[in-house]
Amino acid sequence: MAGPDRPRGLTAPEIHPTALVAPGAELGAGVRVEAYAVIRDHVRIGDGTWIGPHVVIDAWTTLGEECRVFSGAVLGGVPQDRHFAGERSYLRIGDRVILREYVSLSRATGEDAATVVGDDTQILAYSHAGHNSRIGRGVIITNGCQLGGHVVVGDLAVLGGMVGVLQFIHIGTLAMVGGFTRVVQDALPYMLVSGNPARTIAVNRVGLERAGVPPEVQETLRRAHRLLMRSGLDVSHALERIEAEIEPYPEVRHLVESIRDSRARGTGIPR
Repeated sequence: MAGPDRPRGLTAPEIHPTALVAPGAELGAGVRVEAYAVIRDHVRIGDGTWIGPHVVIDAWTTLGEECRVFSGAVLGGVPQDRHFAGERSYLRIGDRVILREYVSLSRATGEDAATVVGDDTQILAYSHAGHNSRIGRGVIITNGCQLGGHVVVGDLAVLGGMVGVLQFIHIGTLAMVGGFTRVVQDALPYMLVSGNPARTIAVNRVGLERAGVPPEVQETLRRAHRLLMRSGLDVSHALERIEAEIEPYPEVRHLVESIRDSRARGTGIPR
């Protein structure tokens, strides 16, 4: 069978003779399953998705259309969680998702709960996302990242290589986390977070520009960053100044709401 980039029409699924596909699995048009892959019952795979050699897809996993899953990935495995009691739970993966070699994604703990990966996300080799994680659309998770259970990653966020994220932590929309960072507090939306211990370094200028965020909005986010991180104010007073002095663009409101949510959950933010 050809590799993942072979042009194709929407034809019947192609399954290598050595692959094991359970009778209860549903494979869409144009799906290709390479050698020695294992696909269990209660799996659904969307049109045009390619499943590489030695991939294992466990029960109650859904993949969208045009995904690419490379060698050795394990999807929908039993949660690495002592609270899991065998209940039915899910792993749901969107469209056009790329999962590179030996990625592992656990399904959720809790009856009918789900681990979710959004459309157009890339998770690179040897990375892991734990049970009940929610990863947004257009996210890039670079090689060797480890995400604990219940981690939330916002849309268009980027995690550098070998990042470790503590359970229940949130990585904000369009945040950039530098390589080898240990994330034990929430990474704010639109910000660059790096170091050990992690610090909020600056606004994620490159990410904002690539996402088409207007210059005037970027400037308000820089002003908010200065008040939060460089003014000497505590968080409560910095938020008061932001709301009183800075134009309330949706991005600014989202930043403020994220900080309040972090404080309410007790995780806090790296300053």
